[in-house]
Amino acid sequence: MVLTFATASISMPHLALLIRRLRSATQLGEDDIAAVRALPLQVKAVEPETPIALEGDRPHACCIIVNGFAYRSKLTESGKRQILSFHIPGDIPDLQSLVLKTMDHDLVTISAATLAFIDHADLSRLIDTHAAVARALWRETMVDAAMFRERILNLGVRSASARMAHLLVELRQRLAEVGLVEIDDKEYRFPITQSALADALGLSTVHVNRVLQEFRSQRVLDIRKNLVKLIDVEKVVAAGEFDPAYLHQIDNSRPG
Repeated sequence: MVLTFATASISMPHLALLIRRLRSATQLGEDDIAAVRALPLQVKAVEPETPIALEGDRPHACCIIVNGFAYRSKLTESGKRQILSFHIPGDIPDLQSLVLKTMDHDLVTISAATLAFIDHADLSRLIDTHAAVARALWRETMVDAAMFRERILNLGVRSASARMAHLLVELRQRLAEVGLVEIDDKEYRFPITQSALADALGLSTVHVNRVLQEFRSQRVLDIRKNLVKLIDVEKVVAAGEFDPAYLHQIDNSRPG
């Protein structure tokens, strides 16, 4: 069920993480940044498990996650859910809706979140008039595709423990890119349940619990009360066979 939106006034911080992302790998001029900052936004505070867009919807705006987290998912006819990806502050997880008019998956918040919506018409004008911004947004979609390729590899050939380790260290790497966690930190906030982990990793909740208990006993990683602890970062990286190159960050040095 969609919950009531609380609309907030427009302010600069709502675009800060997005601008940081776009500038990280694309040369943007001051006029480009000013144009992004001038985008009209509709800012909404929502509760956990609020649908942002559902399969079959035809959105008229793209959504920036200002704070909080979201996930993309699809359901089988029997109601089984596959979580396709997780999204962090600064992400525009439905940028494809600017071109692909009908949603082919669900986009839902996993936590309480603040969302900023940009009307498709306003975003199209920005892209048409600022080529550097267009390139930066195109790059975002390419990185998104690279992450999906890695996710296919994760689900297709890696072991259950490797899948979990890879996902958790990837999230830390992505949060570090937007300044929400220090890359040397061993813990970060992420509101994940074992049920959601199971749906993301293609495992049963029983199997997820078993893998998590094994990691705990080995003092490698733990998840408690929405806090992910990478107790031994080097072992987590090794267990997940994690190479950050597919994230195409400016500094692709290995974490740990």
